[in-house]
Amino acid sequence: MEPKVGVGVFALNSEGQFILGERKGSHGAGTWALPGGHLEFGESFETCAARELLEETGLQIRNLQFLTAVNSVFEKEKKHYITIFMAGIVDAGAQPQNLEPEKCSGWEWISWDELKADNEAHMSSSGGRNLFLPLVELFRQRPTFKDQLSYVSDWHGDVINL
Repeated sequence: MEPKVGVGVFALNSEGQFILGERKGSHGAGTWALPGGHLEFGESFETCAARELLEETGLQIRNLQFLTAVNSVFEKEKKHYITIFMAGIVDAGAQPQNLEPEKCSGWEWISWDELKADNEAHMSSSGGRNLFLPLVELFRQRPTFKDQLSYVSDWHGDVINL
């Protein structure tokens, strides 16, 4: 199978949190993931990220920028994805809606430290949210990623403490 391109969106609020939802009904069901989806033909990373976020959560995002990419091979499902991670800022007080309940159980605001703790707990089989493979690969392949995420919030002049 040819690799596919997916996009995951860190939609940052004024408190340095982003949304995570539990996947349903497709590969990765039961895992927690960022909003996102498949890159469509001719679409830019920014357009895909904004479209997927709006379709899934109803949130508008600004100052979108590319952060990094990871390689994820879903052995059991025989799927291979290149996941592009994007980040941007959402308005203070904005709340996600679950606009695709057949694909997601709902959205939660979480911090970077919570995501990192979930990854560490899951890797040691001691609990935590079961993260979608591209997020697991983000921690494995890009161990200094938090620095890039912090830079996004600082670079755009929004004061966000991650």
